[in-house]
Amino acid sequence: MHAMTKEFLETAFAGESQAHMRYLIFADKAEKDGQPNLARLFRAIAYAEQVHATNHFRELGNIQGATENLQACIDGENFEVDEMYPVYQNAAEFQQEKGAVRSAHFALEAEKIHAVMYADAQEKTQGGGDIDIDIGIVSICPICGYTVEGEVPKFCPVCGAKGETFKGF
Repeated sequence: MHAMTKEFLETAFAGESQAHMRYLIFADKAEKDGQPNLARLFRAIAYAEQVHATNHFRELGNIQGATENLQACIDGENFEVDEMYPVYQNAAEFQQEKGAVRSAHFALEAEKIHAVMYADAQEKTQGGGDIDIDIGIVSICPICGYTVEGEVPKFCPVCGAKGETFKGF
């Protein structure tokens, strides 16, 4: 692929990915505001943006087998844990941006767990099989993103949210 085309596809992928997330966030807000039809419109168009992002990602050759995909996830999570979020958090602390400090801290703590979960999944899928998820559920804290497999804690160990608010997958 020519360098310019690759750069344009990478930029388009980033833009479509951000639009996808932005529209899902807007949908949640519309739902909370009692606008279910507006929420549905946001979610529908968010899906279209995901289709666009997926097409760009595929054309860039970024979709591979489980081992390679998991390695990409591990590398990304470790970058966030080792470099990105510590620097972001330090900058936010220096500039006394309490909300940004909290947001970076929440993400950093969750990314540490994600890196371990992906590494474990990579080890277990080496032969081409699938992973086993204890008790059949992965749960996410809706406030900070803390991730747990199996039993949900009574309170989130990162932000203190009630365990009953966790979303299960």
